[in-house]
Amino acid sequence: MEALDSIRLFLHVLAASVWVGGQLTLAALVPALRAVGPEVTQAAARRFRLVAWPAFAVLLITGIWNVLAGDTAGGRGLLTAKLVAVAVSGAAAYGHQRATTRRGLAIGGALSLLGALAAMLLGVMLGEQAS
Repeated sequence: MEALDSIRLFLHVLAASVWVGGQLTLAALVPALRAVGPEVTQAAARRFRLVAWPAFAVLLITGIWNVLAGDTAGGRGLLTAKLVAVAVSGAAAYGHQRATTRRGLAIGGALSLLGALAAMLLGVMLGEQAS
């Protein structure tokens, strides 16, 4: 593996760690933050967005870079499924961010996390098939 390939993969995995891990961490913290007050939960969400959306952008850029570099030997079906999962995660996160009801927040957050986890699993499967 060339150095540039290692950097590309590192950036992709790092961004996925922030996007997915951050969602899992924030989901675990929300009940405790709500107990302190709604403004605390909103402040934490605003701060998370400052790192989450740039990480999502890095995921998109490095994902495109992966495709262009030919790192998709796992097949079109897995790649298509991963792209759908990424789109669901991003769109649902945006919906969550714009939601004005608890139900909208819950649905958006859950769909975003499920999409992110699915994309991560499909990425691992793509990597296994490429090996």
